[in-house]
Amino acid sequence: MRFAPRLDYGSFVPVCVYSGAHARTLVLLELLNCPPPNQSMKKTTQRIRYVRTADGVQLAWAEAGSGPVMIKAANWLTHLEYEWESPVWRHWLRFFSDHFRYIRYDERGCGMTDRNTGDLSLERWVADVEDIVAAADVQEPFSLLGISQGGAICVAYAVKHPERVSKLVLYGGYARGPFQRGDSDRASFYRAMIDLLRLEWGSDNPTFRQVFTSRFIPEGTEEQLGWYNDLCRKTLTPENAARLLESRAMLDVTALLGQVRAPTLVLHASGDVVVPIAEGHILAAGIPGAQFVELDSNNHILLENEPAWERFCDEVLEFMGSKGPRRDVDPAFVSLSPREREVLTLMTEGLSNAQIGDRLSISEKTVRNHVSNLFDKLGVWTRAQAIVFALERGFKS
Repeated sequence: MRFAPRLDYGSFVPVCVYSGAHARTLVLLELLNCPPPNQSMKKTTQRIRYVRTADGVQLAWAEAGSGPVMIKAANWLTHLEYEWESPVWRHWLRFFSDHFRYIRYDERGCGMTDRNTGDLSLERWVADVEDIVAAADVQEPFSLLGISQGGAICVAYAVKHPERVSKLVLYGGYARGPFQRGDSDRASFYRAMIDLLRLEWGSDNPTFRQVFTSRFIPEGTEEQLGWYNDLCRKTLTPENAARLLESRAMLDVTALLGQVRAPTLVLHASGDVVVPIAEGHILAAGIPGAQFVELDSNNHILLENEPAWERFCDEVLEFMGSKGPRRDVDPAFVSLSPREREVLTLMTEGLSNAQIGDRLSISEKTVRNHVSNLFDKLGVWTRAQAIVFALERGFKS
């Protein structure tokens, strides 16, 4: 691009003269009064919101990414904001938000949700998922992710709402809580742990919390163990920690397993001491047609640098039918989910959000979410920039 002077009523006015391969793109941007798009990838962000349940508890929930919807049922010890950059959970969040519209929430009494727990029954936990689905305005069938205790919640929700659930992914889950497994010695151990939680969870001495949390990531680094130990005090009061563990111990959804109709993938670490792999076998054997994958790990929470995490990701993507990007895809579009690619294609055809929603049979609000995430991933700020960016780089769906 060069500037050429033009005489206009006796004064010189700078005029932009474009030439070369990018001329059409630059002219269009100039006409639209848009700055050139930033070609660097922007970091995925999450949006945190609140929904009030029928019994008055404010649940904190978050979403990140775009594509097919995956909702994670609440599991032990979460904090939506604090775990976003954590050395224990961030690779989980990055993986799921890179491939899905990933929705999760802090359970009652935990994290950014109200400290008032209210009812801690399976029925109420399922109702909480219902409230999150409504708040997120999810219209299409979606996948459910159940980690640990979340597995039982996912099973119960899938049985109650078979038309809403497209697939189930259950990791480190169980159908029977520790008090329902017919092992009196382990039940006594669990009861003693609950009593210690009430007495020592809030102590300035981290020894008990360290011993407790190290069971979840026994192969964790000092940094990871320290972060998880700090999370304990940030996310739960001693009384809530004890109440939540006690309520989990009473869970039993074995009678519901045979009623699950959604395709199900069950994954479990072979050396998990928090939830023995035998409980994963029970889940997979009880759910009709469920696939079972044994992962070579001792961690209840898979860590990023272990081979088991890579296999977990591969198995989940294969089960979900998510394919990797084509070799000829421009690197700028590698992170786009299949749904985002569809939306971008229709945007370049000139369709509005409402028209895209009609074409893809999704709500206009869902389209807006996809468009917002497209902007983040492509590093652009406007619809016009996104279209020009795609056209200039020869984007193909």
